[in-house]
Amino acid sequence: MDGNPSGEESDNIDWDTEDELEIQEIQNLPLSSSSSLTVPGGGAIAGAGEASSSAGSSNSKLIHHFVGMGFSEKIVAKAIEENGEGNTESILETLLTYSALENSPQQQQHVDSDHCSSEYDETFLDDLSDMDSWSENEENENSLSNKDKTLLSLANMGYTVEEASIAMDRCGPDASLAELTDFICAAQMAKAADPYLPDENKPKLNNIYDNGRQKKRKLYEYELWKRKKQRRHLDEDDETIRLPKPMIGFGVPTEPGQVHSRTLPEAAIGPPFFYYENVALTPKGVWNTISRFLYDIEPEFVDSKYFCAAARKRGYVHNLPIQNRFPILPIPPRTIHEALPLTRKWWPSWDERIKLNCLQTCIGSAKLTERIRKALEDWDGEPPLKVQKYVLDECRKWNLVWVGRNKLAPLEPDEVEMLLGFPKNHTRGGGISRTDRYKSLGNSFQVDTVAYHLSVLKDLFPGGINLLSLFSGIGGAEVALHRLGIPLKNVVSVEISEVNRNIVRSWWEQTNQRGNLIDIADVQQLNGDRLEQLINSFGGFDLVIGGSPCNNLAGSNRVSRDGLEGKDSALFYDYFRILDLVKCIMGKQQ
Repeated sequence: MDGNPSGEESDNIDWDTEDELEIQEIQNLPLSSSSSLTVPGGGAIAGAGEASSSAGSSNSKLIHHFVGMGFSEKIVAKAIEENGEGNTESILETLLTYSALENSPQQQQHVDSDHCSSEYDETFLDDLSDMDSWSENEENENSLSNKDKTLLSLANMGYTVEEASIAMDRCGPDASLAELTDFICAAQMAKAADPYLPDENKPKLNNIYDNGRQKKRKLYEYELWKRKKQRRHLDEDDETIRLPKPMIGFGVPTEPGQVHSRTLPEAAIGPPFFYYENVALTPKGVWNTISRFLYDIEPEFVDSKYFCAAARKRGYVHNLPIQNRFPILPIPPRTIHEALPLTRKWWPSWDERIKLNCLQTCIGSAKLTERIRKALEDWDGEPPLKVQKYVLDECRKWNLVWVGRNKLAPLEPDEVEMLLGFPKNHTRGGGISRTDRYKSLGNSFQVDTVAYHLSVLKDLFPGGINLLSLFSGIGGAEVALHRLGIPLKNVVSVEISEVNRNIVRSWWEQTNQRGNLIDIADVQQLNGDRLEQLINSFGGFDLVIGGSPCNNLAGSNRVSRDGLEGKDSALFYDYFRILDLVKCIMGKQQ
């Protein structure tokens, strides 16, 4: 969430109060103890191992993996036979190609299920050629069904068969061309990039018509849209639920109500461990989608006010154990006065705050604090209730603290670092501006909260951990593991901000880390080949962690709160893509 650090008029803030929780709801998440996936052809299968008993033991795990992703056993076996066991990316591309072609309007008329990949491509191109000839032949065109005519119209407008088919499925059989084109345009704006392979290595289908335009959606991206198409919708009678109160997830150290066990869906079990974080207050349905993509795991919603003196309402999806968690020491201050003792002298009795609100990427301006000072100086004693309410509303909105008589001020970057659990001067110096410090800190983990969840790894990895840190920001995960006393053997840190990469690199050097830190600038550069190379070099990842951008999810974003379709928050699908690749590659090597 990029904010405006200099003006109080900014709408791009992410603050919330207990009152706001009363009116913001999220969709009820269908939780299950076992995973059920839908195969590309439309049937439902269990996510457990239905690998062919006739397949050799050498490829049974590979078949098991792809069947668990929703592909039929027969097609998986064929793809492995064509590509060999050693190239999982080629197998996946072949499977996605089969999936796309099986859903094309004329596929059943031309393609026998025993044809190989090249024959699929050739036949499908013949289909497209036939469609062009139909557009020139009135007799053939009259013989088309209404669905085929609509598909042909969209094709002649420049859209691909995949795009048109998805739009028709989503919008319904009676949708007009205008509705269909609007849907396709919205989908194109929200599309997730496919960095599986370099462009020159990706299998391509010919365009529908010969004008040189390149509008074909990549196959992997198409598969993402198919998965989203399969989302379950709540019936009108289904109730929505509020975020849990208290928001303690499966438990926090200071509150009763601990959950001591849970059952993970089978698809989520096995290496690596993974941990995903994002804002709790999202548009309706977002956490349902996140949960379904991440193997139907129940999210854990936690407010960091139970770990520090500031609220930070977040949801976490992970496959970590939940028994024997422990907090890092020393326990951080839990109230404003404990964290900022110098403010106690000036704190008025009518300001009853004991916790700060969510810490942001932007701060209140000097004009705002000056306006508040003048409003308070008009009264010798306690101001009237109307003035108190105005002042307290601004204090909660901007996390203002008392620094003198009638004087309020925003938090300093050093204070924000302390509240979020980072070491002193973590973001200071090295050419980093004050504005960048606020921005980087506002987008970070609350270290004490995350460390409590990760603490179960200390006994599991006494010799150290190999970490893949996606959207790593200023290294909240790395700092949490370090504070837990878990050695960092190999860390692959993926972060697009050069400022943040410099902060992590500086911390790495200042703390005399003995492991290897590998920087990658963009998750979309992290394809299967690169992952396989990294995994082969040090034996795999023990933990994949990350929190994709919340820009299009935050409740305060009134401009582009587009959910997971938004430009930035759609990067969630890259987290899933990379995690699934890591699981596939590591599963193949077991």
